[in-house]
Amino acid sequence: MIKKTIILRQKNAQVIYMIEIRTSSLSNGELNRGVFATRDISKGELIHEAPVIPYPNEEHVFIEKTLLADYVFEYGANHTAILLGYGMLFNHSYKPNATYDINFNNHTFDFYAYTDIKAGEEILINYNGDVDNNDPLWFNEENG
Repeated sequence: MIKKTIILRQKNAQVIYMIEIRTSSLSNGELNRGVFATRDISKGELIHEAPVIPYPNEEHVFIEKTLLADYVFEYGANHTAILLGYGMLFNHSYKPNATYDINFNNHTFDFYAYTDIKAGEEILINYNGDVDNNDPLWFNEENG
């Protein structure tokens, strides 16, 4: 079992653990990782701020030749971004319990609980961006 824990913040020297990386039954790739709650998370609560490395869209042709192509996000009209931290490890669901906002001022993707999330539950986002967007995913269209 993969087990790494993120420290969200410290309060009076008490460390609060919020999420960890574990093996996911939803992923069928080589690594099978996912992000899981280590404690109950309330709807609207900030889960993770993932720093980004943005690059111009015209450079994406180089990334498309690598495994990273399945892990990048649109970053405004003219850029794409590689997410650092655990931003690339959230798995997809058409019924997500989390969502994200792009924070251009901080150069982060900020992940928030869309619903209440119980400790031990996998944290899922909709890869289409909007929680209610049911469009087919790009990698399913390519393999279909």
